[in-house]
Amino acid sequence: MASGEAVASGWWEPVRDYCERAGPGLLAEPLNAVSNAAFVVAAILLLRRGRSPDPVADGYAVLIGVIGLGSALFHTLAVQWAMLADVIPIALFIHAYVFLALRRFLGLSLAVALAGTLAFAVAAALFEPALSFLAGQPLGPASNGSIGYAPASLALFGVGTAAWLRGSRAGAALIGIGVLFLVSLTARTLDATLCPLVPFGTHWLWHLLNAGVLYALVQAARRAGPA
Repeated sequence: MASGEAVASGWWEPVRDYCERAGPGLLAEPLNAVSNAAFVVAAILLLRRGRSPDPVADGYAVLIGVIGLGSALFHTLAVQWAMLADVIPIALFIHAYVFLALRRFLGLSLAVALAGTLAFAVAAALFEPALSFLAGQPLGPASNGSIGYAPASLALFGVGTAAWLRGSRAGAALIGIGVLFLVSLTARTLDATLCPLVPFGTHWLWHLLNAGVLYALVQAARRAGPA
């Protein structure tokens, strides 16, 4: 019973990973919380009427809205279980979009795209531990946790370059989106470093810019059309 109680209490352990949060309370991260509305707005714009039907792209648009709601939950409650509501939809979008990109931008078969997505998942899981081992120190804290998004960035540039070499206009678009993603990732990374100078942090910029990244990714997939 004591072990079960310890696990249950662990789910409610407070998380203070961001500069803006100086203490407990639902409104301790106002900018980090409110900026998640950008994801919901992006989802609504992607689902607006008057566009060509694309149920797959619509599903990704809905997932963007879920990302915003999950992140808002985390930045208000700031406890361990709410962190899952933040990270799980993001991870789902990343891996699902890798599959979609392999299908729509590179024209790979279903089986090959699935194999490529699985290979990406394995590589992404090993990426941070491998680099930390080579560096002789954990790189997660040094990057403010942003190193976990490096595989997604590499995949975006990789698929974009491959599509561009195949003569697809979508390739240049993906590379441009990749650049915007790096800017948003920089804002996430510098949140702790700039905290003495910017008391409210820069994590909220990550939300705003990343909402634009996800919006652009779904639009690019929609323009590419079904595989």
